[in-house]
Amino acid sequence: MTAHHAGLARTVAAIVARPSLWSTAIRQAAALVPTTWRFPGNPLPDPLYLGFRAITQYGAADHAMEPRDVVSYLSWCRAWHRSVAARR
Repeated sequence: MTAHHAGLARTVAAIVARPSLWSTAIRQAAALVPTTWRFPGNPLPDPLYLGFRAITQYGAADHAMEPRDVVSYLSWCRAWHRSVAARR
């Protein structure tokens, strides 16, 4: 298992342990699916985008995602969506 796969497995486990973030995680994952994606292809985000995000977060394109950072991001997204909905 590569570092990225191990990081992904730990991240999924961290999200599964937090049911309050499930809908937010699904919404954010759907937002990363390329607009050009068609079934039966693999709906993964563009690797260049993921590399850019890793560089801006960790300083290296090949750095594995940290579960605590993803959970923190999803918590922020959830709070942001709720604040926007409350203003309507």
